[in-house]
Amino acid sequence: MSLFNVFGISGSALQAQTLRLNTISSNMANANSVSSSTGETFRARHPVFAPMVNSFDNDKKAVGVRVLGVVESNKPLRTEYSPNHPMADENGYIHLPNVNMVEEMADMISASRSYQSNVEVMTTAKKMLMRTLQLGQ
Repeated sequence: MSLFNVFGISGSALQAQTLRLNTISSNMANANSVSSSTGETFRARHPVFAPMVNSFDNDKKAVGVRVLGVVESNKPLRTEYSPNHPMADENGYIHLPNVNMVEEMADMISASRSYQSNVEVMTTAKKMLMRTLQLGQ
């Protein structure tokens, strides 16, 4: 693997972690939104990633990360009995998103560290290339 491939692989990982952080931010921002029906209630979203693979001579090599899409969580929504709430349904219940703030915080820390790690990989590869160029001087 050439050092130039490192930039492509780490770059795709940075894009993936950026999407992951944006999705987490959206989940956290909507964690306390209230709805009067389950159809209108925000559902937590999570990105789905897959490796990008090149096949040369039946030798598969990873060349990055690609986003397959963003899916909604199938966890059950939360409901609260709050008959005085303006968004309460006819039975007095309000519907809240299925966002677990503890899980979102843990995911945010993981995504942030993955992002930082990939920045370090790119920085190290850059330094190695610069030192390689300086050998010829």
